[in-house]
Amino acid sequence: MTVHILRHIDIEGPGHLARVLERRGLLWRLVAVDQGEAVPASLEGISALVLLGGPMSVNDDLPWIRTELSLVREAVRRGVPVLGHCLGGQLISKALGGTVGPNPVREIGWFEVECLDPLRWPGLPHRFPAFHWHGETFTLPAGATPLFRSAYCAQQGFFLGSALALQFHLEVLPEMIPQWCARYRQELERHQHLPSVQSEEAMQEQTPAAMAALTPVADRIYGSWLDQLRR
Repeated sequence: MTVHILRHIDIEGPGHLARVLERRGLLWRLVAVDQGEAVPASLEGISALVLLGGPMSVNDDLPWIRTELSLVREAVRRGVPVLGHCLGGQLISKALGGTVGPNPVREIGWFEVECLDPLRWPGLPHRFPAFHWHGETFTLPAGATPLFRSAYCAQQGFFLGSALALQFHLEVLPEMIPQWCARYRQELERHQHLPSVQSEEAMQEQTPAAMAALTPVADRIYGSWLDQLRR
């Protein structure tokens, strides 16, 4: 049994999550959807499912989106752990009955996230810096428990059954940020006037301290989610 990680664009890989999986000795496989690799048609051999980010919308008419939505629904029905980051979190929301649409503003850079359910992760800071790069956001599906929010986005995460959906990038590593800035340069420059969009220089300046605070948070959240594999 293997953790399957679905990648939607080459520069948005599993990042810190891969390190956590390897520390735990868990097998994982990258499914390069961006390279035309097929989304698994079933959950056979899959111990957990991870959906990464990407610049597309879950509302785009792309065949692999329909397949992923079906796979998420089946995974949650069977209690298989599912985890989504940014686009991946939006896919989980849509699969489970939520909707995805424009956030009031673009949110790009390091911005604080507030934990709404601190008892779920004892010792987790009530507030911590997180990395964001999104223009859309999700609503909560029926029965979901809200987990996080930020000043610029009301829904930053939820639990529902075996699924954990995140709007922010818990998986980010320092080397990813200049890659994203380079690839998405036009978007960054177009929205630079917004207080919710940092310059590349501001992101880079804040990265060392923000990563030092975010890494133990990521370890705690990922570890709690992976604990489902033992039940």
